Amino acid sequence: MDISGFFPFWDKLTDTQRAALSSAAVKRDFKKGDMLHQGAGDCTGLLLVLSGQLRVYTVSDEGKELTLYRLFERDLCLFSASCILRGVEFEVMVSAAADTTVVIIPSDVYKHLMEQSAPVANYTNELTASHFSDVMWLMDQILSKRLDSRLAAFLLEEGVLAGSDTLPLTHEQIAGNLGSIREVVTRMLKYFQAEGLVKLGRGTITLLDRKKLEALAKPSIR
Repeated sequence: MDISGFFPFWDKLTDTQRAALSSAAVKRDFKKGDMLHQGAGDCTGLLLVLSGQLRVYTVSDEGKELTLYRLFERDLCLFSASCILRGVEFEVMVSAAADTTVVIIPSDVYKHLMEQSAPVANYTNELTASHFSDVMWLMDQILSKRLDSRLAAFLLEEGVLAGSDTLPLTHEQIAGNLGSIREVVTRMLKYFQAEGLVKLGRGTITLLDRKKLEALAKPSIR
């Protein structure tokens, strides 16, 4: 499988290392909602997104979900192979947020490559730092930004991804993405509806006033 265009360190690998990485890569298709990785005990390997969308999230002891970040075409999920990172214990789940095709690089193969190649190790450290930066930004959002602003930003982002003002979202799904609870999200959405920002339907939310939503979302847009 030709994966040369997905790794910035490719030209710095030996022919043997390139062959080992290419031959170990496995292409797999997942349906929306499928689980790809279920916590630290499940060292799936690196996930390279060819198409679709992955959701990386954590679950509290009470069962409340919080989306940490999402991955799209050409993105690489490293925390699904956190077992290869010394001193990193990060309990995350990865699911398909849409029908998704990925390439899986087995953890042991990538770990061996990291030990052999400084460019691979450097790239891995940079990617780890980037993921942690995303998580820290999210924590700041939760601690210092209002839920109405975060909700508006989330709805606008979903509208861009869907290419539509009508979003097939439940209140439970939104709560899971924002680290809130369904009842709080429902109250906020009803307020949005009363203000003419959205229209609520059965399993759908229609964006009515993007300009007002954008003004509300401004503090929460990165």
